[in-house]
Amino acid sequence: MTHTAPTPAFARSILDNVAQVLVGKEDVTRLALAGILAGGHVLLEDAPGTGKTMLARALAVSLGLDFRRVQFTPDLLPGDVTGVSVYRPDTHEFRFVPGPIFTGVLLADEINRATPKTQSALLEAMAEGQVTESGVTHPLPAPFVVIATQNPVEHEGTYRLPEAQLDRFLLKLSVGYPTPEEEVRMLGRLQGEHPIGALRAVTTPAALLDAQEAVRRVFVSEPVRAYVAGLSAATRTHPLVTLGGGPRASLGLQGTAQALAWLAGRSFVTPDDVQRAAPGVLAHRLSLRIEARLQGQSAEGIVGEVLRAQPVPVEDTAHA
Repeated sequence: MTHTAPTPAFARSILDNVAQVLVGKEDVTRLALAGILAGGHVLLEDAPGTGKTMLARALAVSLGLDFRRVQFTPDLLPGDVTGVSVYRPDTHEFRFVPGPIFTGVLLADEINRATPKTQSALLEAMAEGQVTESGVTHPLPAPFVVIATQNPVEHEGTYRLPEAQLDRFLLKLSVGYPTPEEEVRMLGRLQGEHPIGALRAVTTPAALLDAQEAVRRVFVSEPVRAYVAGLSAATRTHPLVTLGGGPRASLGLQGTAQALAWLAGRSFVTPDDVQRAAPGVLAHRLSLRIEARLQGQSAEGIVGEVLRAQPVPVEDTAHA
């Protein structure tokens, strides 16, 4: 295994690189990077024009990964994403022609505009890192990441992602609007040629695979494991929740916390890492009762309640 760069330097180089095209978005960039390091996929939900696509492109370029973008529309077919078998008259055989999913980072833009049949074409790829077509399985390149976007304000002509597919996304994040000061800086920076064209890789796919392996080795103590499991369990018993976070949510919460710890240069996870990861990992996995919506309660608000109510492990015990 090749040498992995020191973790703070690894994080700083990528965060600084992405900051050339996205002003003031270090927190969401760090969380998205943590999700990739944890081997997961990321769903970006926000209003149009907030930089969701740019974040995906900048991360792909910074990590040295091939990038493909697919605009999801109602007429998009599963084969348009995964690929199809084409008959070759010269050989009298069918040959598989790979679709855009055979890449390092696939941007599924406005994923909820495609039909459920096309949305589900991503499930095998996201879960197993492979595509099966006409009974033949084709492995995807590694690393492989799906970054999907959707807009929370446009629901006409869209197909809501089912819970099973939402659960396949490790994190659901919001880029958010810039502050007035950040917007002024952005206007100055983007007045001429867009900097995404000049952005260059600061690491390699091989180094990313090494980093993902290093993240899996970050120590998690028993008290912190119990904290992670307790948070997921608490979402299942909340009176305003019909479906809470399952075991995959607990695994995702632990993995994202390990990645955040590694990016901070630590070899162990603290409760703070878990708390920073929890909203992005848990909120999109909750199905709320009708009473929650009548009370104006959100999934993010419920995760906040759970975090405030759950006993936090003592710091010394957590990383002993």
